[in-house]
Amino acid sequence: MPLMGSLYIGASGLRTSQNALNTTAHNMSNVDTKGYVRQQISLSDSLYTTLSINMSSVSNKQTGMGVTYAATRQVRSYFLDQSYRKESGKSAFYDTSTQALSEIENLFRELDGASFGKSLENLWNAVQELSKAPSDTVRQGVLVQRASEFITDAQSVYKGLTNYQTNMNNQVKSQVDKINAYGNMINELNHRISAIEAGGVERANDLRDTRNRLLDELSGFADITYEEDANNMVSVQLEGNDFIKTDMVYEIGLDYDEVTGFYTPFWPQNATYTLNADGSKDYDIENAKVFNLDQTISSADDTDIGSLKSLMLARGDHAATAADLEDADYYDANISQSIIMNVQAEFDQLIKNVTTSMNEVLKKASDAADRALQTATGDPTAKSNYMKNSDGTVMQLFTTLSGDTMTINNIQINEELIEQPSKLGFILDDKNEDQETADALKALFEASIYTLNPNLTKKNTFAEYYSDLISQVGNSGIVCKDILGYQEKTVSEIDSARQQIMGVSQDEELTNMIKYQNAYNAASRYINVVSEMLEHVINTLGT
Repeated sequence: MPLMGSLYIGASGLRTSQNALNTTAHNMSNVDTKGYVRQQISLSDSLYTTLSINMSSVSNKQTGMGVTYAATRQVRSYFLDQSYRKESGKSAFYDTSTQALSEIENLFRELDGASFGKSLENLWNAVQELSKAPSDTVRQGVLVQRASEFITDAQSVYKGLTNYQTNMNNQVKSQVDKINAYGNMINELNHRISAIEAGGVERANDLRDTRNRLLDELSGFADITYEEDANNMVSVQLEGNDFIKTDMVYEIGLDYDEVTGFYTPFWPQNATYTLNADGSKDYDIENAKVFNLDQTISSADDTDIGSLKSLMLARGDHAATAADLEDADYYDANISQSIIMNVQAEFDQLIKNVTTSMNEVLKKASDAADRALQTATGDPTAKSNYMKNSDGTVMQLFTTLSGDTMTINNIQINEELIEQPSKLGFILDDKNEDQETADALKALFEASIYTLNPNLTKKNTFAEYYSDLISQVGNSGIVCKDILGYQEKTVSEIDSARQQIMGVSQDEELTNMIKYQNAYNAASRYINVVSEMLEHVINTLGT
C-alpha cells in the first residue's frame, strides 16, 4: 500500500475516535438530564482501492482506506416506550381519582376539627333529650340550636364539595391548555427534526429526546397512539382522533356552559357551528366531545387512561342534588361514575330526609290539633294555635329560602324559632304535654327506611346512612389507592427496563472513554510512524 494512502487510514482513525469521544462526553454531561437517551456511534468501512481485478477469483484484490463515521444513534426500545406511556396514563387516571376521594374524605372529617357526623349525632342527642321532657324550654332551645348547627355544617360540607368541583373544572382547562401547548411543541420539533435529518446523514438526537419526553408527558393526560413517518415526523392520535398530523395540530376546544360554569373538551373539526354576526362561533359539540364518559371504566378495555378523563369523570357535569338520585336517567347519566356528583346527591338526600321528615312530624301534630279542635267545636274550619307560626301557618323547624325545593343550599331554620325556640311548646290545647310528637321525632332517627342510592337496597337509619356514605367513599379510595399502587409499581418496572437500555451508565461511558482514547492514541502513533517512514524515504532519496 502506498505510504500516502496509509496516512488516510490513520486520519480516519483519528476522526472516528474523536467523534466517539465527543459522543461519550455528551453522554456523560447529560447523565442527569431528564428524558435523555444515551447515544452510540456507528462505524463502517471507508472506501476501498482496487489493486487488481481477477475474474477467476472470488473477489478482487483490494485495500481498505480505513474507517468512517456512519451515524450517532439513540438506544431505546419502541415496545417499552409504548408500554410505559400506556401504563403511566393509567397511573395518572387512578392518581387523580385517589386525590379526589381523599379530598372528599377530608371535607367530611375535617370540618373545623370535627367531623360532620358529630353534627348529626348532636341533633340526634337533642331529639332524645327532648323526648324525656318535651315541654322543657331549655331542651327545645337546644334542639333549635343543634338543628341550626346541623344545617350550617351541612352547607359548609356541600360548599366544600362544590368548591372542589370548581377546582377540578379549572384543572380541566389547565390540562387542555397543556395538551395543546405540547401538541404545538411536538409539531415544531417535527419540522426541525425533519429538516436536520433530510440529508440522511445527521441525526437530531437531542431534539428527538425532547420530542419523546413530550410524548411521555402527553400520555399522562389521555390515551394516545403515535407513529413516525418516512419524513421523521410523528403523528399523534388522542382518544382515537387526529391531534397531530403532517404539519397540523388539531387543538382541543373548550365549550363553556353558562349555567354550570363547567368546561367540556371537544374537537372543533368534528363539531357543527353557527356563525354569529361578530365572527364568533356557537358550536354544537354533541358528537364532537373528546371523551365518551358513558363508557364503563375498565382496565381490561383500556378505558381508564389519562388524568384529564379522570378529572372529567370525577367532576361530573353539574352540582348534583337529591333530585339526581330520583331522576329516571340516573343510570344513563352515569352519575354513579362521578365521584363528586354521587356524593353530593347522596349527601343532599340525607339532609333532605332529615329535614323533611322532622317537618312532617310537626305538621302532623299541628293537623291533629286542628282536627281535635274541629271535633270539639263542631266547626270544620276551626284552626288550633298549636305548632303554628304567628301568621297561622304550620310551624316547621326547617324552611326554604325560596320555593318549595328542600335542598342543602335552600334550607334555613325557621326564623321565629331562632328568636323564640319555646314557640315549639309541645303543650297541647288541653294543656297536656305532647309526648307523642316528641316520641315521633325520636322514632325518625331509629327507623331503617333510607337507601343510599338506586343501586342499593339496604335500608338505613340516618346515622347508618351517613356511615355508609363515608364508607363508600373510603372503600372507593382504598380500591383506587390499591390500583394506583400496582400501576406505579408497573410503571416503575417498565421505566427501569427502559433506563437499562437508554439510560447513561457512568461506568460504561468511562470504559468507552478509555477505549476510544486508546484508539485515538493508536491512530496518532500510526500516523507518526508513517510520517517518520515518509521522512526517511524522502531524505534517503534526496541524498
